[in-house]
Amino acid sequence: MGFFSILVMAAALILILYPIISRGLSAYIFRATSEHRRVQFTEFGIGSAQEIERETAEVTAARQPVFDMIVAHEKDLKAELQEAVDQVHALAAAEGGFLQRSLERRLKRAHADASVEEYLTVLTDVRKSLEGQFDRERFTDVITLITERKQRVEVETKKLTEMKHALRDLLGPLPGDRITELLRSHYGQTRWDRCLHYQDKFLYRYEWDYSNPELSGLKMRTPRVEDFRGTDLEPAFAYVRDNLEAMMQPRLTLYWQFLTTDSRDAHFFGGIWPEVLGTFYLTIGAMLFAIPIGVIAAIYLCEYARPTKTVSLLRSCISTLAGVPSIVFGLFGLAFFLNTISVSESKSVLAGSLTLALMILPTVIRASEEAILAVPFTYKEAALGLGAGRWRTVLTVILPAALPGILTGIVISMGRAAGETAPIIFTAAVSVGLALSPLQTLNSPTPALPWNIYNLCTEHEAVDEIRHVQFGMVFTLVALVLMLNIIAIALRARISRKLRG
Repeated sequence: MGFFSILVMAAALILILYPIISRGLSAYIFRATSEHRRVQFTEFGIGSAQEIERETAEVTAARQPVFDMIVAHEKDLKAELQEAVDQVHALAAAEGGFLQRSLERRLKRAHADASVEEYLTVLTDVRKSLEGQFDRERFTDVITLITERKQRVEVETKKLTEMKHALRDLLGPLPGDRITELLRSHYGQTRWDRCLHYQDKFLYRYEWDYSNPELSGLKMRTPRVEDFRGTDLEPAFAYVRDNLEAMMQPRLTLYWQFLTTDSRDAHFFGGIWPEVLGTFYLTIGAMLFAIPIGVIAAIYLCEYARPTKTVSLLRSCISTLAGVPSIVFGLFGLAFFLNTISVSESKSVLAGSLTLALMILPTVIRASEEAILAVPFTYKEAALGLGAGRWRTVLTVILPAALPGILTGIVISMGRAAGETAPIIFTAAVSVGLALSPLQTLNSPTPALPWNIYNLCTEHEAVDEIRHVQFGMVFTLVALVLMLNIIAIALRARISRKLRG
C-alpha cells in the first residue's frame, strides 16, 4: 500500500509539473529569430554590433523580393487609376477657368511618389467637385470612369492592406511604414514558433461560415494567393513559404536573460527580473515579520500561559485565522496598514510584507507550538534540575530541540507567502514596474510573479502572444519556491545532525 501511494503521488506530480516545466522552459530555450537578436542588441545592449549588422543585411536581402513585388503591385494599381487622372487633366484643360484651377489643385497630390490611398483620395475629391457642378451631365463619362476604377481599386487595395498587415505582423515594419511609438511595431516576430503561426496567417485568410444554423460557425481557411491570382504578388506567397528561414534566420537559443532583464512594451520583449525580485522581497519581508512574532507567541502559549479560558479562546482564534480566505487579509492590509496607520503613502513592499506576515502567522504559531510540545519533558526537567531558569531553559534546550519542527512550519509558510496573489493586490503589487533597491521597498510598490501571472493571463491586450512569458513566470515561481524550500530543508537537516551529535 505504501509503494502504491508513492506511485500515485509521483504520477500526480508528473501530471501537474510536466506542462509547467515543458512550456515554462520554452521561455528560456527556443529558436530565436534575427528580430530577437536585434531587440537584444538595440534595447539591452546584448550582442555584437558587427554580427547584428551583417545578419540584418542578410535578412533584408532575403525579404527584398517580397517588398519589390508589393511595390510592383502598387504601381499596377496606380497605373489603373492613372487613366482616370489623365481624363481629369484633359477635362480641366478643356474647361479652363475656375474648374481647371480647382481640379488642378486636387490633382497635384497624385504625384509619382503618392500611394494608392492618396490616388483614391484625390479621385474622390475630384468626383465630388464634378458632381457639384450645375451641368454635371457633361461630365458623366469622366465621373463613371472615376467611379468604376475607384471601386475596383478599392477592393484590390483592401486585399493588399490585409496582406501587408499579415506580413507586417510576421516581418515587422515594411519599407515606407510610419513607425509608431509602440515598441512592438519596430520589430517582427522574435520566436520561430510565432513565425510559423503568422506565416500561416499570411498564407491563408480565415473566415467564418454561418450558413448552417445547426452549427455556431465553421472556420473557413482560404489561400490568400487566390486574391492576387495573375498579379505581381502571386509569387510572393510561395516565396514566403519556401524562404521563411532565410528571412528570419532562427537559431536555438538559451535565453537566460529572461530571468535578469526587465520587460519592454508590456512583456512583449525582455524578461521578468522585477517580478522575481519583487516576489523575493515580499517573501523574505513576510518571513522577517512572521517568524519572530510566531515563535515568541508559541513559546508564550506553551511555556508561560496558564490554561485559562482566555488562552483557550486565543488558540481558537489562531486556528480560525489560519482558515480565513487570503482576500480578507488583503482588504485588512489595505484598511489598516495603508489607510489607518499609513506605513507608506501608497502601495509598497513593506505594506505587502506585513499583510503576508499576518496571513502566515497562524501557521507559524501552530507549527512552532507542535514542535515545542513534541520536545520530551525530560529535557526541561534536566535543565531546571541543573539550576537553569525558565527562559534559559527555553532558549538553550527547548528551542534547539524544537527547531527542525519549527523550520518545517516556516518552509510551508514560505511557500504560501511566495505564491499568494490576493493579499498583495491591494497592498503591494503593480502590473508594470522596475526592479527596486532594498531602500525603495519601504515606500514603493513592485511587480510580483503571482499577480503578474494572473494579470498577463486575464487582462493583457494580447494574451495569446505572450503565452511563453506566462508559463515562464509560472515555472520561475515554482523554481523560486522550490529553491527557498531546499535551502530551509538543508538548514533543518544540518541542525538536526548537530542535535544528534
